Amino acid sequence: MNSLGYPPFVFINVLIGLVLALLSGPAAAALARRVGLMDVPGALPHKRHSSPVPLAGGLVLVVVLLLGSLIFNLPMLRELWRILVPALIVFGVGVWDDFRRLPAWVKFIGQSVAALLLILLGTYVQIAPRGFLGLPGQAYTAVNLLITLFWVVGITNAFNFIDSMDGIVVGICGIAVAFLILVTFNSPQLELLRLLTLLLGGCVGLYYYNMTPARLFMGDSGAQTIGFLLAAIGILYTPTTFPQGSSWFLPILILGVPIFDTCLVFFSRLRRHTPVYQAGRNHTYHRLVSVGLDGPRAVAVMHVVAIALGCLAFIALNLPPLYANLIFGLTLLMGLAAYLYLERKAG
Repeated sequence: MNSLGYPPFVFINVLIGLVLALLSGPAAAALARRVGLMDVPGALPHKRHSSPVPLAGGLVLVVVLLLGSLIFNLPMLRELWRILVPALIVFGVGVWDDFRRLPAWVKFIGQSVAALLLILLGTYVQIAPRGFLGLPGQAYTAVNLLITLFWVVGITNAFNFIDSMDGIVVGICGIAVAFLILVTFNSPQLELLRLLTLLLGGCVGLYYYNMTPARLFMGDSGAQTIGFLLAAIGILYTPTTFPQGSSWFLPILILGVPIFDTCLVFFSRLRRHTPVYQAGRNHTYHRLVSVGLDGPRAVAVMHVVAIALGCLAFIALNLPPLYANLIFGLTLLMGLAAYLYLERKAG
């Protein structure tokens, strides 16, 4: 720690991630064009861009994490390879999907395999205590593993679902990572802080290429890999200075926007008897546009809400568990009200 109270590598790592993303962006886009990894206009009903765009965001993200780890953060790589290796599986399935448009069940299997590997390598939630609900033997462990699978696969898909417009995914990822960095400053998990700062720099660099008009898209490979990493980081983070009763929902609030979007799409499509996995124009971004916002303002609203949810999570951290959970409950009620409003506007 320096005299300002943060490890000296923090801003160095952010800069490394930023520079690697900015330098690798054009090369990744050129490679995507060369191999035909392109998002073609009109390929799906919700596609509205006018010319082919490289699906190179995932490639840039992998370059940032691999080079940033191998060259500048070997201690981090030695400790956190357990989440980076499963993330490569998600990336690989995502690239395959960007090329071939895989059926939903194939993507689900790939995500589940990555989540199971994550668990086998020792990363899983530990919410249900021994003897949870009177369950016998090791049944409480099975509950924790099922919660882990649901969380990891759910957040992975949530970031894929919300990728509806330029800048949404990398913006929300950058905001989430920034809040996680703040809460990790006083934690002994320095290697996790290294990963977060590297990822923040990568998100800022990716945002430069992904903001409107986008020079590259994140694609399934980028959006799903970001979602998987944030889900794993949310599990790994262990608060040491805050009571668990006030901190257990911190990852949920920090990732609240993609979670809300997934719930909106899921229940909306169930209500209309349409396949949940089918691409469409009924995501949060599309709903905001339908009520009168232009594209950039709709994206900005989602980013502002993400920042507000992060602030609420930090406010709750410093309160007794009763008041902290009251804030969480009121936030859920506001989310329900937003869902009902957007559903009513959609008819």
